Amino acid sequence: MAEDGKEMVASMGDDTPSAVLSKIYRPLSHFFRQNFSQVTNPPIDSLRESRVMSLKTRFGNLKNVLDESSAQTEILVLESPFIANEEFKVMVAQFGESVVTIDCTFDDGAGEDALRQGLERIRAEAEDAVRSGSGHIVLTDEHQGEGRVPMPMILATSAVHSWLTRKGLRTFTSLNVRAAECIDPHYFAVLIGCGATTVNAYLAQDTIADRIERGLLDGSLTNAMRHYRDAIDAGLLKIMSKMGISVISSYRGGLNFEAVGLSRALVAEYFPGMHSRISGIGLHGIQWKLEQVHAKGWKAPVGPLPVGGFYKARRSGEKHAWEAQTMHLLQSACDRASYDMWRKYSAAMQANPPIHLRDLLDFKPLGRAIPLEEVESITSIRKRFVTPGMSLGALSPEAHKTLNVAMNRIGAKSDSGEGGEDPAHFHPEPNGDNPSAKIKQVASGRFGVTAEYLNQCEELEIKVAQGASPARAASCRA
Repeated sequence: MAEDGKEMVASMGDDTPSAVLSKIYRPLSHFFRQNFSQVTNPPIDSLRESRVMSLKTRFGNLKNVLDESSAQTEILVLESPFIANEEFKVMVAQFGESVVTIDCTFDDGAGEDALRQGLERIRAEAEDAVRSGSGHIVLTDEHQGEGRVPMPMILATSAVHSWLTRKGLRTFTSLNVRAAECIDPHYFAVLIGCGATTVNAYLAQDTIADRIERGLLDGSLTNAMRHYRDAIDAGLLKIMSKMGISVISSYRGGLNFEAVGLSRALVAEYFPGMHSRISGIGLHGIQWKLEQVHAKGWKAPVGPLPVGGFYKARRSGEKHAWEAQTMHLLQSACDRASYDMWRKYSAAMQANPPIHLRDLLDFKPLGRAIPLEEVESITSIRKRFVTPGMSLGALSPEAHKTLNVAMNRIGAKSDSGEGGEDPAHFHPEPNGDNPSAKIKQVASGRFGVTAEYLNQCEELEIKVAQGASPARAASCRA
């Protein structure tokens, strides 16, 4: 991001464990999945329709927006919620006595309820500050140290935002967040979605400055920070566009996420209105993870930073479901038509720790097994099999055709995807194989949709709206 001004791009699909299942510490932002727009709220193209989108941020005591007095001219406006380190210092100095800073850390070893007590403290301090006339609150974890453990700033921000909203005080102040853990656009988006007015990712910016000073990044600090800001701003616009939201003020505090792996009680208290369908860990579990990573950072011997391995598989990094050795076994089994090699691949996959939620499922016996003759026939079952809609282009023409032929052979259905289909597929092969997809997909403005194409379908699938175009789906965290 600091080099090119672009958000990092990963391959489509996340084969790492869900944050709640990971054995490696994961930021709280990884417990949130971005929502996509539905039919009633079409998405926006943040690249081609950027003129109707804005990150302009109004902050301070917003007062009565319907009041036609000069009070509305006292509202401060920034072009983006992104705040650079030096900007933050100037901003706080400009605020003067109207700003209150709240420490979002808690004592190490203060007991298993330390995080809960810390959240109650910052809520009380924020309420007291607003009632005392403060128009700006700074939530910061910068006071962390050997004896102080930082709270997750997403949790702290939402706790304060929801509390002030409940008390009818939220519009009288701005919540300016300083977060060491904040690095990427997704973390920025979760903070803003949880109520943050502005965000200062101070450690990320200090890290960029350090790398430039050591000659690990080319260019000046000014250019690197401009690139980093551009990457974050573009990422925020893209995330907003998935929900059809054009201005950041409509996104702020909306909690347009689904919690994956957080307990329903925690979500109800600190993220009211957000869905948590599977529940998960609560405050005690989060505190335990925080204390673990705090001990590694402040009490363990100093050594090289771990490589991570979240985006790219690393031997000592995060576990991936589809690793190189496993994929080699699968490819070898297919190339050699070897069932023994397939069994080795299957055993390797079964030996993985739980990665996806489905890995926690098992078959529950309901009693005595019934005779095989009484079970529905395999021919009948296979008729319900359907391949995902993968466009020609996302798959090679050979793979596209092979899937169609295979599904037709077993009496199942394949989906053409939204990229059309080769007209030659509409005619049977000399050996009798049918390469035509039974399900034809139609998307607005897509090529390849002709009368002949539509006439060859058994089932028509019409795509009315989608949250992100395939060209950008690789960089979406969904």
